Amino acid sequence: MARGLDGPVEAARHLWGFGGLHGGLTLALLTSAMRRSVPADAELRTVTARFHRSLTDRFDVETAVLRPGTVTTLAARAVRADGGPGPEADATATFAPRRPAGTAPVSPAPPTAPPPRDCEQFTIPPEFVPISAFMEIRPVGPNRPYSGCEEPELTAWIRFTEDDLPPDTARFLTLIDALAPSYAAVLTDLRLVPTLELTVRPAPGLAQASSPWILLHARTHRADAGGWVDEHIDAWDEAGTHLGSAYQLRLVRPPAGT
Repeated sequence: MARGLDGPVEAARHLWGFGGLHGGLTLALLTSAMRRSVPADAELRTVTARFHRSLTDRFDVETAVLRPGTVTTLAARAVRADGGPGPEADATATFAPRRPAGTAPVSPAPPTAPPPRDCEQFTIPPEFVPISAFMEIRPVGPNRPYSGCEEPELTAWIRFTEDDLPPDTARFLTLIDALAPSYAAVLTDLRLVPTLELTVRPAPGLAQASSPWILLHARTHRADAGGWVDEHIDAWDEAGTHLGSAYQLRLVRPPAGT
């Protein structure tokens, strides 16, 4: 995220989620590329990515400005560096500077949660999600992935382990996609629930974040018998300030051998 995108990106295996480059990290890379084409005072308002294939090889990022102006809309896509069929993923984002409008702010309240240090650490096997080796996850409440819970929701504190920096936009886009699918809480067998579409909308509070920890609450808003899952995620800092929201469209894959 720090080195920029001046050449092909290597989808290194240690940065994979399930089966390919981590979705949140992919979104962060596409957004960082689009950020280069907007004024310095413009802030990310919303970004949506669609994942067509797992990113497992080198890829290039191409961007285009769709609507210039004070409110700028851009597009980006990840295409294979070897010229193979694509795109592997594409995204659209809207940037705009902050402007006073005289409206009263409204944001969701955080769930009741002890501080991160009072929660037990949860380790994801790196052979399943290699990028989890760079994250510290401390669940809140009894729900765990694939444990047959009654409610399809997960709550946890999460942070990167390499430093103590608070989340900027790129870190936030990665971390908000770091939990297991909330629908996995009601499952008992290891079924994959990949993301097809991910939308993230940072809140103004993200600019004031001072802790590396963020509290994530993910809940399946709706799921149907065909395996389509509509998931909502919210994030807060340790002071209870809302940092942003995410919306995921997921699809539960059939059991192995089906």
